[in-house]
Amino acid sequence: MALLARRLELLQTEPVTEQLTTQQKVELFQGLFRGRADVYAVRWEKANGRAGYAVACSNEWVQGICQKPKIKCGDCPHRQFTPLDSKVLFAHLSGKLVAGLYPLQPDHHCHLLAMDFDKANWQADVKALAQVCRQEQIPFALEISRSGAGAHVWIFFSAPVPAWSARALGFRLLDKAMELHPGLSFDSYDRLFPNQDMMPQGGFGNLIALPLQYEARSRGCSLFVNDELQPYEDQWAFLSELKRIQPRPTAGLGRRSA
Repeated sequence: MALLARRLELLQTEPVTEQLTTQQKVELFQGLFRGRADVYAVRWEKANGRAGYAVACSNEWVQGICQKPKIKCGDCPHRQFTPLDSKVLFAHLSGKLVAGLYPLQPDHHCHLLAMDFDKANWQADVKALAQVCRQEQIPFALEISRSGAGAHVWIFFSAPVPAWSARALGFRLLDKAMELHPGLSFDSYDRLFPNQDMMPQGGFGNLIALPLQYEARSRGCSLFVNDELQPYEDQWAFLSELKRIQPRPTAGLGRRSA
């Protein structure tokens, strides 16, 4: 009970510029981090240290229905995906689970773009990219990853855009960062989310761990930081003030923000 009370306290009493209720925080989070709403992934971890993500299923381990590990989830006729709703997001934020988002929609559109950096020298690379985003007037959020050994750069759109267009924006920003900082190798860049232009047949595209999960935050990870990689004192105030790119109807992605 004490742990649950602490988790609720973390959500309810963090200083916010305009005090938000727990429900308002979840709604703010849900409005920004939009992907597939009909399915999500949940992180698992074994005693030997192995970890990964699996699609959340309402029938998982239900006696008489689930036949794991005899039958793989992908081959199970009883597979029933669990939707990514506000209850799941609260469970993620309060530390009951770690949720993974599938950004790519079935119609090949997305509401956000995330750029993943890890390996050596990621700090310099993300700082360079942040500089370019500011020069290009692209609103962004910089998050230290769950492991603390990398970062994600998030960009949000006010309306769904074709995945190829969002990805083209990401590559353009990377190219400009490389031109501006020729001394950096950008070897730390890993991938974009979504990682595909089109939804693969029978799949969901790549998933990305949602930020601000309680356990990770308690370790100083999965937090949003400024250009110098220092965490914002008020995470929710930062998110509430974050602008979104407004797509231009006939010319792809523009620089205007909503």
